Amino acid sequence: MSPQNLQTLKGFRDFLPEAVRQRQYVSNKIKEAFELYGFEPLETPTLEYASLLLGKYGDEADKLVYTFEDRGERQVGLRYDQTVPTARVLSQYQNELPKYFRRYQIQNVFRADKPQKGRYREFTQCDCDIFGSESILADAELLATIDAVFKNLGFKSIVIEFNDRSLLFDNLNPFANEKIDIFSIIQSIDKLDKQTPETVIEELTEKGLSRKTAEAILNKINKIEISDNLLKIEQKTLALGVDQKSLVFNPKLARGLDYYTDLIFEIKIPEYGNSSVGGGGRYNNLIEDLSGYKMPAVGVGLGFDRIVEICQAMNLIEKDWTNTMLLISFFENEDCQNKAMELAKNLRQAGIKTELFPAVEKLTKQLKVAEQKKIPFAIIIGENEIKANKFTLKNMQSGEQKLLNLAEIKTKLQAFSPSFL
Repeated sequence: MSPQNLQTLKGFRDFLPEAVRQRQYVSNKIKEAFELYGFEPLETPTLEYASLLLGKYGDEADKLVYTFEDRGERQVGLRYDQTVPTARVLSQYQNELPKYFRRYQIQNVFRADKPQKGRYREFTQCDCDIFGSESILADAELLATIDAVFKNLGFKSIVIEFNDRSLLFDNLNPFANEKIDIFSIIQSIDKLDKQTPETVIEELTEKGLSRKTAEAILNKINKIEISDNLLKIEQKTLALGVDQKSLVFNPKLARGLDYYTDLIFEIKIPEYGNSSVGGGGRYNNLIEDLSGYKMPAVGVGLGFDRIVEICQAMNLIEKDWTNTMLLISFFENEDCQNKAMELAKNLRQAGIKTELFPAVEKLTKQLKVAEQKKIPFAIIIGENEIKANKFTLKNMQSGEQKLLNLAEIKTKLQAFSPSFL
């Protein structure tokens, strides 16, 4: 293998054990909140038919879908998000799933995007959705779930900026023409939180609007007032325990994907800049457009990688996640090795996470491995231990050593920290 192949593709990443532990911690906290609110897990394949994926996200997003021909000469694509594949699941298994279905999904998605800081071609997305209900109570429940997710992760506050897609349609439709439709206008407006108004105006003019019309669009957006529908959603969300300061009406919020219909929202962390860590909204027509099966829905997609990064920066991830509690080390003879294997079997059967040193090395090198991996205890087995039918248990932090039998070792380790078991 040539040296240039011994690295990841641009936009793709490896995760070493400590990073994986951090990601698992965040994932588990998110799952806890989802399941507290009644959501059930779902997984879908990495590959779908390209025809399922294309035409659902808008022209600009379609360019970011990885598509190719497989060996069976089928046009297939990598999962771009989790909403469209889930829509397929709902229509395909409509007789097996409940009418009112809540699902969460944490899997990798793929975007043929230009790699840059914080933007990858493969990344993990967390979704949760409520299907089958057009009630605004479902909208409020979803917003309350989002609030619970970030509280469970340890954030003191979040901001959920929200808008009504129908407000945008009503106010921006008069500006659409044969060169630029309403969805293209919305896709440009969606960039206002990342680009200057002048940049957005220039983009709208390049799409076919006059500068005067583009300026009028921005002026119109700034004058939009909150709708009765949003006020009712807000009231129900507050009744479910979300703080008023967490809910902010933003008339400039657009959400670029074409399938949103009513409520739209984005989540931001006030202590960590203005960038979004997730967003979503109501999409009542997507599943029906896919299959003819009417299934209203409201959902959210969370930027998992971004959330992990912020949790790391804000020290919200617990550091004591050592998985292995014990390393068994032994002197270089067959009897010691056999005793080590017997001990490892017994400790593992007791539920104690145990690593058996896999090679013939000097004892000092074996204990060095335990130190490097931050394993809290090591057992030393030599000829003296075999004769006494006991084992030397060493606390790797304090250096304390004690000669104990198997029952005493189990009792001591189980009392030390149940979180390791």
